[in-house]
Amino acid sequence: MAQLIASPAVPDARAPGRSRARALVRVAAAVAVVVATVAVVGTGPFLRGIASVSIGTVALALVLVACGTAACAWRWRAVAAGLGLPLPMRSAVAAYYRSQFLNAVLPGGVLGDVHRAYAHGREHDRVGVAARAVAAERIAGQFVQFAVTLAILLPLGFASALAPLEWTAGAVAAAAVAGLLVAAAIPAARRWMLRELALLRPVFARPSTLLTVVVSSVLALGAHVSTFLVAGAAVGVEAGPGELVPIALLVLTASAIPLNVGGWGPREAASGAVFALAGIGGAAGVEVSTAYGVLALIAVGPGGLVLMTDRVRARRERRPA
Repeated sequence: MAQLIASPAVPDARAPGRSRARALVRVAAAVAVVVATVAVVGTGPFLRGIASVSIGTVALALVLVACGTAACAWRWRAVAAGLGLPLPMRSAVAAYYRSQFLNAVLPGGVLGDVHRAYAHGREHDRVGVAARAVAAERIAGQFVQFAVTLAILLPLGFASALAPLEWTAGAVAAAAVAGLLVAAAIPAARRWMLRELALLRPVFARPSTLLTVVVSSVLALGAHVSTFLVAGAAVGVEAGPGELVPIALLVLTASAIPLNVGGWGPREAASGAVFALAGIGGAAGVEVSTAYGVLALIAVGPGGLVLMTDRVRARRERRPA
């Protein structure tokens, strides 16, 4: 996404080859993670997770993901408006469904967002600004998610049964800070970060926009965590919400890593590891993550309908009178 925002004025003939190479590396890494997870826990947890999905759980997931999608669209609309790009709520919800569907079925987990930015920017002939809006709202959502995760995990205390999760969250936070420090030490990256912060500061300096971003991000996170709890209940995990909510937050944080195939990869590995650290069992974690992945994929299915509708509309517009 950053490359879309800061694209060079002169096209690089090597860019397509580099993009394909990066995509292949991501796919290979995701496949390696899945294979490693299967080697540790076997195929049984994956099959049991798929078998646990029922009509009732699918219905709940559809409702929860619809609420989360509306919240994300609300956040995107607020950031885009702050950058001077109008975006009706109905169009925002449809486009967000479409981007989630593409993210779920295409490698990398970000191509749907790239498409969403390009489609919105093309309407106003401001693709760069639209890309900045999409990147900003996604990063802001991840920041709020990470803050909520730390706010819930840290007060538990290192003497609790979930103390290993706190150490894990602390390690992730330290890695994130280290990554930012390394990026800030690179002159080109530092200049890019300062430029983007200067452009986005007027948007997030508005109390109404900042409040909208925080509230919508919390609502979206709550919808995804609730879907994870539905998956846990479907699998039959013997753990209450007090244990599953911190686990879900860590697993969802890991699932944001853009190294996946159709949404699968780091999420399953992280779920197995976190469940094992919590004393519930790695196999149970993979079962829950698999059920969650199936439910999430089905729940973003309306985005496929939006994509088909867009294609039909485009064909009608190209058809001669």
